[in-house]
Amino acid sequence: MGKMRGAARTWISLLGVCAMLCGGPAAAQLEGISNKDAVSGLKAALEKGSQAAVATLGRTDGFFGDARVKIPLPESLRQAEGLMRTLGMGRYADELVLTMNRAAEAAVPEAKKLLVDAVRKMSVQDAKGILTGGQTAGTEYFRRTTQDQLRAKFLPIVQNATRKVQLAEKYNQYAETGARFGLLKKEDANLDGYVTQKALDGLYFMIAEEEKKIRQDPVGSASSIIRKVFGAMR
Repeated sequence: MGKMRGAARTWISLLGVCAMLCGGPAAAQLEGISNKDAVSGLKAALEKGSQAAVATLGRTDGFFGDARVKIPLPESLRQAEGLMRTLGMGRYADELVLTMNRAAEAAVPEAKKLLVDAVRKMSVQDAKGILTGGQTAGTEYFRRTTQDQLRAKFLPIVQNATRKVQLAEKYNQYAETGARFGLLKKEDANLDGYVTQKALDGLYFMIAEEEKKIRQDPVGSASSIIRKVFGAMR
């Protein structure tokens, strides 16, 4: 019980410091935010952002149609791409890029539950750091606490997706053609691992974009608790 009171006092003190730094109306609003409200607001914001990111990416052209997250050929294959296009084999590269992005789009929706669980398990200490952190402190929390778990969950999903669209077959066909010109070795890239990491990078990028929007315009959020907490921090 004493520890709980101590944590609450620490949190209130932290809000008080923030209030002094913010000054004006924001100070008064911050002072009125309870420990429970602050944590609830952060969790609501992170859950909202993660779900929006999953919805944006986990659909047709979620990756392929967005230059910010579109998955390109692995570096070793890009070195061969130019020459292969001049030899009339550019369609292999185009098919490979499309199927890589489709695999990522198929995998991302499976991350929704894991991200929501990570939000709901967030501690008060985590909440303090995120509330007083930078524009993407919540996304950094996600990356720090969920990346390994998500990679382990994503990889078999990507593998299943690539098998369904015969991505490995297309990759091998393309890689073998490049290898005949001495431009690359097939073993230079683990394609499933590459697509998995790019899918994670795209997901975290999109969560960061959503987090920044919520921080910059909390009034536009549908959640009153998000408006209350992040509005006070502006």
